[in-house]
Amino acid sequence: MLCVYLFFFDTFFLIQFSNKLHWILASFFSIMTIYTTIAIRDMIDHSKEVYDALAQTNLSLARVKVSRIVARDTKNLNQPEIIRACVESIAESLVDGITAPLFYAVFGGPSWAMFYRSINTLDSLFGYKNNRYRKFGSFPARMDDLANYLPARITCYILVFSSLVLGYNFKNSLYTLHRDGRKHPSPNSGLTEAAVAGALEIQLGGINFYNGIQNVKPKLGDNKKELRIEQILQANKLVLLSSILTAGFYVLIYSIVVWLWEEWKLRN
Repeated sequence: MLCVYLFFFDTFFLIQFSNKLHWILASFFSIMTIYTTIAIRDMIDHSKEVYDALAQTNLSLARVKVSRIVARDTKNLNQPEIIRACVESIAESLVDGITAPLFYAVFGGPSWAMFYRSINTLDSLFGYKNNRYRKFGSFPARMDDLANYLPARITCYILVFSSLVLGYNFKNSLYTLHRDGRKHPSPNSGLTEAAVAGALEIQLGGINFYNGIQNVKPKLGDNKKELRIEQILQANKLVLLSSILTAGFYVLIYSIVVWLWEEWKLRN
């Protein structure tokens, strides 16, 4: 965790120092810091590459492309499994890559956004339940679960609202979220995955292989529709709109809190 604290304090003191030089310089460093913690473009681009490969019926290329965004074994995946892997990754990355860092950026500033990104990166690198990283990785994994707890619960309901705006099945999204959201081993990932599965009327979860070892995850959603490549693009639209709405929601809540605080100070 030492590196996490170093990232936090380095960012904090850099911005404080630059602010003494000029507020524009401090603003520049703040914006750039927050920008580096958000990974919306990478996920959209990588998932689009998977879609393009599948549209060309090039399964071999699609397996290579999807391996860049998932940890599971991909060399034997068929088309529906590739689509499922891609949609699951898009849904999960909405919190990790976008709405959680935005949450800490809005309510805590760039230093807290970097603090969150450091925890999330440690979890990605070492937070696996295997013998090699079990002792070291358990702490960042739990910290990541804690850091994502509130952003994930805000995001999943904004996903439901976004599905309404986009004309997807928002009722099924809400129903699946409540029914299946807590089935996932992760206390956070299952919420967004269930909401997306319900909105697109597909089923996520099932059998995956990691380093040749089978792992069965709970199934989220119902097989109302077969898995099709267009659902990758639909998931991307859902994530993009949810990202914008979530950012707006954070700013609105922050503005209300600041206004109430200022009103309280004036009256006291």
